Amino acid sequence: MQAEYVIVGAGSAGCAMAYRLAEAGKKVLVIEHGGSDAGPFIQMPGALSYPMNMKRYDWGYQTEPEPHLGGRRLVTPRGKVIGGSSSINGMIYVRGHARDFDHWRDQGADGWGYADVLPYYQRMENWHDGGHGGDAAWRGTDGPLHVTRGPRLNPLTQAFVEAGRQAGYPVTGDYNGQQQEGFGPFDMTVWKGERFSAAKAYLRPALKRENCDLIRAFARRVIIEDGRAVGVEVERGGKIEVIRAEAEVILAASSLNSPKLLLLSGIGPGAELAQHGIDVVADRAGVGKNLQDHLELYIQAAASQPVSLYKYWNLPGKAYVGARWLLNRSGPGASNQFESAAFIRSRAGVDYPDIQYHFLPIAVRYDGQASAEGHGFQAHTGPMRSPSRGEVTLRSSDPVDAPKIQFNYMSHEQDWADFRRCIRLTREIFGQQAFAPYYRKEIQPGIDAQSDDELNAFIKDHVESAYHPCGTARMGRKDDPTAVVDPECRVIGVDGLRLADSSIFPRITNGNLNAPSIMTGEKAADHILGRAPLAPDNRAPWIHPNWETAQR
Repeated sequence: MQAEYVIVGAGSAGCAMAYRLAEAGKKVLVIEHGGSDAGPFIQMPGALSYPMNMKRYDWGYQTEPEPHLGGRRLVTPRGKVIGGSSSINGMIYVRGHARDFDHWRDQGADGWGYADVLPYYQRMENWHDGGHGGDAAWRGTDGPLHVTRGPRLNPLTQAFVEAGRQAGYPVTGDYNGQQQEGFGPFDMTVWKGERFSAAKAYLRPALKRENCDLIRAFARRVIIEDGRAVGVEVERGGKIEVIRAEAEVILAASSLNSPKLLLLSGIGPGAELAQHGIDVVADRAGVGKNLQDHLELYIQAAASQPVSLYKYWNLPGKAYVGARWLLNRSGPGASNQFESAAFIRSRAGVDYPDIQYHFLPIAVRYDGQASAEGHGFQAHTGPMRSPSRGEVTLRSSDPVDAPKIQFNYMSHEQDWADFRRCIRLTREIFGQQAFAPYYRKEIQPGIDAQSDDELNAFIKDHVESAYHPCGTARMGRKDDPTAVVDPECRVIGVDGLRLADSSIFPRITNGNLNAPSIMTGEKAADHILGRAPLAPDNRAPWIHPNWETAQR
């Protein structure tokens, strides 16, 4: 079996590339280990906590014991299903801040500044403001990916934005437009009451073409002959075979599995490869390094009125939500319930937001465990640009073995100071008049946790991953010894091999990573096709005029 282009991974970037390459008339074959995305647990937005906790849809990875978190192992969900993590994520759509991409450019990712990537965001979006306003001139309206907003009917959702305003922060009608900083409505990849994953936006339309196919198989390694990638070794139906690529092999298997595949193929730090008896094809020190993530805390409060989603957190309530959704894709199940957001700066002297908020009108964990306090609400909060770095390495030379994942979470003092600031700023927001009709007491951290040491103890025990791993095959110039791919997504040192997913991010972007991952696939497709990039859009983002002297 062969094709011009063989793509490993039907996730966010892989689906986008399959669509664009097939659209251009190229013969494309996509390799995906996971199965179908059919079924209510994936398609119902309100059921988002289920698929990422199901072995059927998730690779089931977890970190090595994290030394700065008391040896805790944190789960690291990655989608093992058509659509990849876009089929199991929270459906939150955040482009990232303009300055994030300018930092990429300044670190050697030439052609990936904000002016360069903005046209690709516009190309991919089919944005609907839902009557909540926004920056239409900055958005795309005829792309493959539907982006919408929730109805924001819950009074707690409205109270969060008003509390931000009362605390002195700006209100923004569109954090994905000119002004990210402030409080406002969340965007989500939901359309007509269903999850709108990369599989729906890109892969299914691509597969309707005769020149695009999908096979279910487990990718073991890239086949490299005389310095050129010529195919992918896979296991399918209990047999090992080689899928040949006439033009290029493209890895888009996630920031955990893409570096694993590079290492198994002999591309990575030579000394590490030698430990596993793997012949070195290209000695690239950066493979698997530079691993980053966002951590977050849930700051929870008990409600004084029965206004939260807790009324549905019982068997009759869940039956009601499910029935409404099954009948006409309406009701609470038709939204991810993350309908209000905020991006703020932690202190004066920070030029663009470094703290994100997801507000949820219930006190509940991602694993679906509700607070014993009953009715309540919570803000997920955490710093956006941690200096901590980890790595993905091989456990053995056996492709079946899961990779070793070590984030080194909270390994810098700045991490602890940033999280303490997040907690204190959140308490101030919850203390505003807008929450007065609803606020009963703090659930966690709990009012007794006030000192730095008390807050540090809470952080150590309760901080969780926001599931945004990236950076393990970072993009840079060819003369950079730590770069893995060049600005056209070509793996340095091997011909005919590209990598395009969140692995290539030089530094993590603000917010959730699904949108930047899809954008990466969109832009990489033009590089693969040898097309001139879309014309830059040089409009300037909004930066707080007093950022040097004021926190808000």
